[in-house]
This record gives sequence, structure tokens and C-alpha cells, in this order.
Amino acid sequence: MKRTANAHWNGNLQTGKGEISTQSTVLNETQYSFNSRFAEGVGTNPEELLGAAHAGCFTMAVSAVLTQSGFVANDLSTKATVTLDPAAQQITGITLELTAAAIDGVSEEQFTAIANGAKEGCPISKALSATPISLKLIYG
Repeated sequence: MKRTANAHWNGNLQTGKGEISTQSTVLNETQYSFNSRFAEGVGTNPEELLGAAHAGCFTMAVSAVLTQSGFVANDLSTKATVTLDPAAQQITGITLELTAAAIDGVSEEQFTAIANGAKEGCPISKALSATPISLKLIYG
């Protein structure tokens, strides 16, 4: 299974602007810019999108592990905070904050183990830690 997303940029870094679109069209020419990334401009940014992807993947992984263990999640909500060090041009961390309603038959210790396993096992967590990135260039 493959999913695609496209980004287009026009102009220099600080005054240019771009659009991001996804195969599903949930994002369709959604604007992004220097200000939406490093200040408070209108639009999205790569770190916000990475956080959304990680939160969604992790939350589904928690649900999957619960299901495999014979439990059903009543309500799971995850906030992902992506920290970017602009000077180093590096993401320095991602914090996943999971809020969950009590689940019948699951102790807090069991839930902690399930959540930690989901954090390690979700495909986005794995991609962020070890996936090689290939580059294909079309120039000219």
C-alpha cells in the first residue's frame, strides 16, 4: 500500500509560499509558508502535519493492541507536540499525550504497558526512528 502527498513552493524562503495536497484530497492545495512554520501565519506546516500523522497512528495502534487483548477503547484522544529547533534545523522531540477513559477490565499498569507498546509499534514511530529515505530527482 502506498499513499502520496505533494508539496509545491514558489519564491524565496521568507516571502515565498506553497501548497500541500494529499492523495485523499483531505488536504487540497492547503497553504503553508515561512510564517505558518516559524511564526503565527495562516496555513499548516510540516511539523504540524507530522504531529497529526503520529497522533493518528499512535491512537489507532493503542486501539489495535486493546482489541487484540480483548478490550474496547471507550474514548482515546492524543495530542502530539513536535518540537523543532530552527537553528539546528532538527526535530528534537515528539511528546504524545494520551487521554483515555477508563476501560473495563484494564488496570492502569496494563494500560501503560499497552500504550508504551503502541508507541514503539506504530508505523510512524518506527519510520521516525529508522526508515531509510530515498531521493528521486527530476530537474530541468
